[in-house]
Amino acid sequence: MIILKFEKKLLPFILPILLIVVWYIITSGLNLVPYYILPSPVDVFGAGANLVMNGKLLDNTINTLIKVFLGIILASVVAIPLGILLGWYESLDKLSSLIISILRPIPPIAWIPFSILWFGIGLSSAVFVIFVGCVFSVLVYTIDGVKRTDKVLIEAASTLGANNWDILTKVVLPSSLPYIVSGLKVGVSIALMCTVSAEMIVSSKGLGYMILTASTLFDPGTMVVGMIIIGIIGILFDLGFRKAQDKIFW
Repeated sequence: MIILKFEKKLLPFILPILLIVVWYIITSGLNLVPYYILPSPVDVFGAGANLVMNGKLLDNTINTLIKVFLGIILASVVAIPLGILLGWYESLDKLSSLIISILRPIPPIAWIPFSILWFGIGLSSAVFVIFVGCVFSVLVYTIDGVKRTDKVLIEAASTLGANNWDILTKVVLPSSLPYIVSGLKVGVSIALMCTVSAEMIVSSKGLGYMILTASTLFDPGTMVVGMIIIGIIGILFDLGFRKAQDKIFW
């Protein structure tokens, strides 16, 4: 039994390990792919060690995380209360549905020129792009969560004398929470993509800027390190939201 559990825990690591082995063979082992096309795992490890030693990796990672957190927090502050209102009041939902349907498909990157005009180059521009990328996913999931609240629960609360505020806070909000967390989970994935894109254009710090700078300096090892760190951040966020969802559904 213990061996089976151990094997299940190891299962997700099998494919990444095989890919690294194949990657090493075609680069360092057989020299089938030149360094400028794809650096070997050894080159990537060396670039990563160098970035850790000079502090650039930590500095850029922290800078990216700050932007992601600020963008998600700002999107949550706007989208969750607004989503509850639109989901609860049908007239407001109908009033805003067209404008949301128009704005939601617009790629966040398309807002970068406006972010530069409105906020200049720097933190504010990047956070704005992340906000635009996150806000609609959180908003739509929140609206859907409110609308999916069991009508029987609402009627029962109303029968017991609960007012609208009590119903919203004690019935609708708890029922919508799993959907809100799912919206945030999707929003984080979008936020990371928006962050890297924004940092390449409107920022002078962060993992996206580090990747762009490395490409101009002909340093593919550093580029891969930046991509791997972004992937690891995404995994950590995903694990955090999974634990939150497990607690909510428990």
